[in-house]
Formats: sequence, C-alpha cells, structure tokens
Amino acid sequence: MSDVTAGPGAEQTEQPRRGRGGPRRGGGGGGDRPRRQREPQAEERAEGELIDKLVAINRVAKVVKGGKNFGFAALVVVGDKKGRVGFGHGKAREVPEAIRKATDEAKKTLLRVPLREGRTLHHDGQGRWGAGKVMLRAAPAGTGLIAGGPMRAVLEVLGVSDVVAKSKGSSNPYNMVRATFDALKSQTSPRQVANRRGLKVAELVGRRKDGASLGDVPAEG
Repeated sequence: MSDVTAGPGAEQTEQPRRGRGGPRRGGGGGGDRPRRQREPQAEERAEGELIDKLVAINRVAKVVKGGKNFGFAALVVVGDKKGRVGFGHGKAREVPEAIRKATDEAKKTLLRVPLREGRTLHHDGQGRWGAGKVMLRAAPAGTGLIAGGPMRAVLEVLGVSDVVAKSKGSSNPYNMVRATFDALKSQTSPRQVANRRGLKVAELVGRRKDGASLGDVPAEG
C-alpha cells in the first residue's frame, strides 16, 4: 500500500482561526454588569397618618477578616404634623432596607409635644446632645419656619409653622436631631402647669397677663 501525498489542489479541512473576531476572554461584554444603585435624595411621603422624612444617609463599612463589608446608614424622622414626632436610624446592605429599619424605629419612639394654637411652641427652649447645641424660640403668626438642615425636618413633621431655630454647635445630623428632641422634651403647656399646681388654666393665663411672677411657668414668646 503506497502513501499518497495531497497535492496543491487537494481539499483540506479548515481549522477554526483564532483571530480578532473570536470571543473575548473574561466571558463577554460589560453590558450585563449591574449598574451601581443611586443614593436617594431627601424625600417626604405620607403613610397613613404619619409622614416620614429622610434626613441623612451615608455609606458605612465594617472591617472583617476578609476585607470590608459595605452598607448604608439612614436617619429618618416621622410625625403627624399635629404635635407628635419621632426619629430613628437603621443600617443595611441596601438603601431601601436601611430606610425601612429607620422608619420602623422612629414610629416606636414618638414624642408628644404641646403646641400653642397648633402653629408654634409655648415657650423658648434649649437642647444639647454631645457637641450639638440648639435653640428654639416661639414666634408670632406669620414669622414662618426659620430653621435649616435636620432641625427643619424635625419641625416640619412636628407641625410647627412659626418658630425661630438656631444651631450653635456641631453640624452632625445625628447630634442636631437628638439636641432638637432634647429641647422639645422640655416644652410644657399652661394646662400641664395648671394641673401640677391645682389651678385652672384661666387663672394661670390671667396671672401671666397681669405680669405676676409665675415661678416655673415658662414665658411665651
């Protein structure tokens, strides 16, 4: 049996060429990569009777043995705009979950604040938490809500429309919110003072108008 050598005209089986048109290494194009989730801006939405407002959200990291676990921390305030307000903070791997945790915590810590005529505070007050220092002053009708940053968010969901607020300490939103709540906790109404003294509200208000000394009765702005 003799060997036959293929000539120039003989048919040859084409082998797949590895050229520029072949598939790229690494498994394909970048169109399938998930886009980075955008952080939501401060928003306000109504859920039943309560209104929640996102005050601050920042990215946090937990250092573990294999590296870092990144997540998000959210600070939320809730209120009914009728004298009830609360705040909460939550952490999670995703932004919506962190906001949900913060909102649930805020609803569990609602604070009742007495309001005068449903629009302003009964008297001036000061609050402090850590390096945060705030001052709240009652204002006449038409003044408006003069406040900024986290303090404004707390007063808006509280339902105050005429007040002058000033932050004199740290600008950290957590300290400012807690300092604002510290100032709101000291608010008292004439009805509460009258019950404590065993008097009627009309007698207490009449004494205040006459300029008599009321002791621990806060003076209205």
